[in-house]
Amino acid sequence: MSEQEMGIYIFSGIQTTEDGDFGTVEIEGEERETFTIRYKDAAMVAAEVPMKIYNPNRQNLMMHQHAVAEIMSKNDTVIPISFGNVFKSKEDVKVLLENLYPQFEKLFPAIKGKIEVGLKVIGKKDWLEKKVNEHPEVGKISASVKGKSEAAGYYERIQLGGIAQKLFADLQNEVKAEVFTPLEEAAEAAKANEPTGETMLLNAAFLIDRDSEELFDQKVNEAHEKWKDKVDFNYSGPWPAYNFVNIRLKVEES
Repeated sequence: MSEQEMGIYIFSGIQTTEDGDFGTVEIEGEERETFTIRYKDAAMVAAEVPMKIYNPNRQNLMMHQHAVAEIMSKNDTVIPISFGNVFKSKEDVKVLLENLYPQFEKLFPAIKGKIEVGLKVIGKKDWLEKKVNEHPEVGKISASVKGKSEAAGYYERIQLGGIAQKLFADLQNEVKAEVFTPLEEAAEAAKANEPTGETMLLNAAFLIDRDSEELFDQKVNEAHEKWKDKVDFNYSGPWPAYNFVNIRLKVEES
């Protein structure tokens, strides 16, 4: 049986002028040493792994996140690389780094000392139902549907769906104005992504200064205090600036 071909898995880019020590990472049951591949004042943090496609299952994603958290604890300028990027050799990664360097050079001052935090605001089902049922039109239409056959009540049900959709959009706008906007003002940059799931009212990412993290957390807590009876807050981070950095990984063909 031939020996498994090895490749180079990359976790993130960093700004550094020396080789860093970011410990080991367990990849699919095997301990792997991390190392840096450097070019000028930039480097990729990487590990040697079997050359294959890595499935984005929970264990593998946690492995990637854990490695990135370790890198972030030792370096304050971290450029995120998405999960699952494996290259054939260190030379290929070096070529990639040289190609990306003009982008990295611009990014380094923009993200130095910055972290990303995420905030998802999810409406509590009983509160959302109450809001829908309180709508004056909903009562009228619901009454007219009662006792009708499936076919006869079809258009009323479409109307009900439309009212619920509009109400939900109004609630999303309200949360954006009352939760997102004040936090956006306290952040270096902010992004409202498309909500996922039928009860999510806000799916936001904020780029903040590491030194302001405590202050920003306080503002999130204040917003939560106002809304806690109506919604749940899912606050996560710190992450590298995934939502604020757009790096395309490609080794140029020679």
